Amino acid sequence: MKNNHKSQWTNFLGNIFFPILIFLICIPVLLDLFHPGLPITHDGQDHVARIANFYQNLQEGVIIPRWAGNLNWGYGHPILMFLYPLPSYVASLFYFLGFTLVDSTKLVFGAMYIASGLTMYLWMKEFLGKGAGFASAVFYLFAPYRFIDLYVRGAIGEHVAFVFPPLICYFLLRLSKQESSLALVGGTLSLAALILSHNAISLMFLPLIILYAMFPFFTIKNKNKKTLLINYAFILIVGFGIAAFFWLPAYFEGKYTLRDIVTAGDITSRFVSIPSFLYGSWNYGGTGEFSTQIGIIHWIIVLVSVIALLVYKRQDKKLFLFGLSVFTIFFLSLFLMTSFSNFIWNTIATLKKFQFPWRFLSVSVFTVATLAGFTISLFTKKQQLLFCIAAGLLLLFANQNFWHARDYLSKPENFYSGIYNSTTDTGESSPIWSVRFMEHIPKAHMEVITGESAIQERGRTFTKHEYIVNASEQTRIRENTLFFPGWQVFVDGKKITPEFQDPANRGIMTFFINKGKHDVLVKFEETKLRFIANCLSLVSLTMLFIWVIVLKKRKI
Repeated sequence: MKNNHKSQWTNFLGNIFFPILIFLICIPVLLDLFHPGLPITHDGQDHVARIANFYQNLQEGVIIPRWAGNLNWGYGHPILMFLYPLPSYVASLFYFLGFTLVDSTKLVFGAMYIASGLTMYLWMKEFLGKGAGFASAVFYLFAPYRFIDLYVRGAIGEHVAFVFPPLICYFLLRLSKQESSLALVGGTLSLAALILSHNAISLMFLPLIILYAMFPFFTIKNKNKKTLLINYAFILIVGFGIAAFFWLPAYFEGKYTLRDIVTAGDITSRFVSIPSFLYGSWNYGGTGEFSTQIGIIHWIIVLVSVIALLVYKRQDKKLFLFGLSVFTIFFLSLFLMTSFSNFIWNTIATLKKFQFPWRFLSVSVFTVATLAGFTISLFTKKQQLLFCIAAGLLLLFANQNFWHARDYLSKPENFYSGIYNSTTDTGESSPIWSVRFMEHIPKAHMEVITGESAIQERGRTFTKHEYIVNASEQTRIRENTLFFPGWQVFVDGKKITPEFQDPANRGIMTFFINKGKHDVLVKFEETKLRFIANCLSLVSLTMLFIWVIVLKKRKI
């Protein structure tokens, strides 16, 4: 009995050793987040303001925030409709628990950084063993581009998205070995979470995820491949369905914004030079200035993986094909970032929506980390331990100057939660019939353009503005809110159509009111497309719930 307890304790320690070690090696990277104030990054301040607007929507009972009422100098902005919502939901939870807006944002960065290492470990441990899992996690965490996202760009969406590709692969692998409700639910929700984390990154990783799904389908012995294929299709369809409330309106209603005009810049000016993959001086500048290096130690593992490929070619054809695919995708990701791929960017219009070719560094980081686990899996357990220690120390040393904030911003809470003098993007989410930036705060929420009226504001939330207007004569009213599909105007309960393309009031809602006292309601509602998207998400969640019940009854 004692030996049995000792064996269980040993197994427990063995299972938690590497996860604890991953957590510990993340601490040096995240120490700067404990410093008071917000690290100064390209987008960090704007993300906090977006989260403040997102949370206020939730407070007002809007479960799916789409309208940021305090942005754009108080005229409001539809950016939340096009901005990946998952980071804001997580930050809102922290804020609800009592943290400040800045600390809530920093908690998202810190927690998701650790989570990305753990999910990479989870996948590669299941696939190739604990040593491979740890090696992949370390290379995943300590890639220079991860610190660009964290301390240079402040790219919260891309940063959060790193959690989910390995997690999806883990559940796909589990599902290929044995049908289970946990793997099905996990894979579905992980895919939905990836889509809700970042638009472009999810599109980049989707082909890789489908390719990986095919690997176990064709290489692992599974008696019922038809069932496996059905489960794969279920994850893909229902995963996209759950996230439909976001991606459907974001994709189809983008035509009402300046997106295609603002982002139509020459992509050739944003390509990466080949030498910059090898080395780039560390700085906090913008595109073309910050480093796009892969990392010296990462390049070494890419070169060593060639030897692993040759060994696996003789020992295990299946793993050889897997490694060769990952190796090829790594160099394909580099190719797509260089000017040599210009013809592809000009041919495939969807690529231009990524804005920056260097975003494919996310794929590069993922594939190198995978190659690290693939390579170390050839070693004995003792050799794997030595490799992990050596690689961990080398990566810590090589990247020690990269995980620091340039400086910190100290602002009061109302700086983010009050009227914010920015749209928080480059204007690409502004309505196409409006000016790009309003650049001034309105005198009042509602004003008289012509005529004479007394205006009393009865109540105001981000999506519902209520007034009493006592007009001495027919009056033209200006409601100082940008128009976007979904805004409706009601006078005494009767819907009227506002004007929003008047050159003198570009993008602002104006309308006429007859003489007399009137109740005026200006309300932001879901369009038919958004309503359908919301229903699709609800139906998809219901399908997932029902399917889990079916599997449970079958004791799967």
